[in-house]
Amino acid sequence: MGYLRHRFAVIILSATAGILYSTLFTIPFLLISKYYASNTYGQTNTNGQIRGIGTDVAIVSSMVFLAQFCLSSTMGTFIHLANSTVMVTIVASILSICGAISATQFVEIVRITAQINSQICEKTPQYGECSTNSACGCFHMIGTHDDTGVCGFLWPTCSRLVRCNSSDNSCLQPNTICVQHPQCEDYPVCYPVTMIDQNMCPPVKNKINPKWKQNAITVAGGTRGGQQLNQLGFPLGIFIDEKTNIFIADDANHRIVEWKYNAKEGQIVAGGNGQGNRMDQLNFPQVVLVDQQNHAIIITDLGNRRVIQWLNQKQQILIDNIYCRGLAMDKYGFLYVSDVAKSEVRRWKMGEYNNEGIVVAGGNGQGDQLNQLDYPSFIFVDEDQSVYVSDRVNYRVMKWRKDAKEGTIVAGGNGQGENLNQLFYAEGVIVDDLGQIYVAESGNHRVMRWCEGKGEGEIVVGGNGIGDESNNLYGPADLSFDVEGNLYVVDSDNHRIQKFEIIL
Repeated sequence: MGYLRHRFAVIILSATAGILYSTLFTIPFLLISKYYASNTYGQTNTNGQIRGIGTDVAIVSSMVFLAQFCLSSTMGTFIHLANSTVMVTIVASILSICGAISATQFVEIVRITAQINSQICEKTPQYGECSTNSACGCFHMIGTHDDTGVCGFLWPTCSRLVRCNSSDNSCLQPNTICVQHPQCEDYPVCYPVTMIDQNMCPPVKNKINPKWKQNAITVAGGTRGGQQLNQLGFPLGIFIDEKTNIFIADDANHRIVEWKYNAKEGQIVAGGNGQGNRMDQLNFPQVVLVDQQNHAIIITDLGNRRVIQWLNQKQQILIDNIYCRGLAMDKYGFLYVSDVAKSEVRRWKMGEYNNEGIVVAGGNGQGDQLNQLDYPSFIFVDEDQSVYVSDRVNYRVMKWRKDAKEGTIVAGGNGQGENLNQLFYAEGVIVDDLGQIYVAESGNHRVMRWCEGKGEGEIVVGGNGIGDESNNLYGPADLSFDVEGNLYVVDSDNHRIQKFEIIL
């Protein structure tokens, strides 16, 4: 009701403004509309479509509210108004006279945003953040004000982009739109519309405190525990690549399996030759990650006390004699490994493993002081090289900033329990671009979201007790997001991977 009252008030105010503007501008607008109508009605535009808006009533209506729109509206307002062919033409005429953008360009923007599921970014700098996908940014449109553009993928191949037509900034190539892309070309270029789809670049409005459907979809396993390719055995770690393929540390089956997007079964990509310590065997693998540069699969092989790499079915031991559990890689090419026996996390430069590495968290013996850890399990490294550690037996998550001598508690730390300020066996931990911390609790069978500095977290999925229904978790382990913001949870004791879809 409040919304309806607000809309009614807006209508009344608009009508009042319209009467005032009519008094001031009707005579000159009628003259303009007569000329406009006589010169445009029945003609075709550049797309060969008939202009059917050359009537006195339509033009006068658009002119009456011209000043109001020009003074108070943004590009997004105009696009929302353009919900029909008639309205597109009216709004395009207004915008053209306002000087905000040419009518042709506006019609093109509306056509593109309607043709594909794309979004407009307003008051955003060139390449500014506009999506939950950090690989997307805002590309300014030609002739727009208020830093307006379209949200698209930041890294197209520059050599494939063609310059826009210099006379009217149009694109002759089908399914392209003219944008600014100074990193590729000083002149406007024709950008493929397939790269501004919301499936690739989900809106940033969903980024703050996102919510997920509480009933998950099983995307791997789920047919009870077993050794078949459509089964899993107490899975632990998970890695999702840019194609939404899922790599799983299938712990009890001593193998790494890859489930292609929407596949009904997985394929073995490492191990799978029985439990053992041969180079082609694994012994309770814990966590897996894929180096996106060379597609090497890196595994914490806990039972064999080694970190091992598989590349094209060739194996190489990277780090030996380590009770390794957690594994992470930062953007600078450093590898981080948690050692549950030494209660520490160490860092190595990728490719340089003939040393003991550098302690970046813990390393002061087992304990619950701020400079200590007790069974560090999963880890996460952010853009600033801060290390987040699931300090499992201390029922907390610690954040160690780069070069820090002690950590800070960012989740839990109030003993074992199920209250919102407590954790019960913290496992998988990931941090989003806003610094929100997501923690899987194997003891409370839920996933929590925490914000640094706040004393309590909130349940995002699970927390409905032990069970195998779609809203249950049983001993959740690792976590991951895909590019669309969907949340994946390793539901370990249910032998499955659950996908919780983001609510847009």
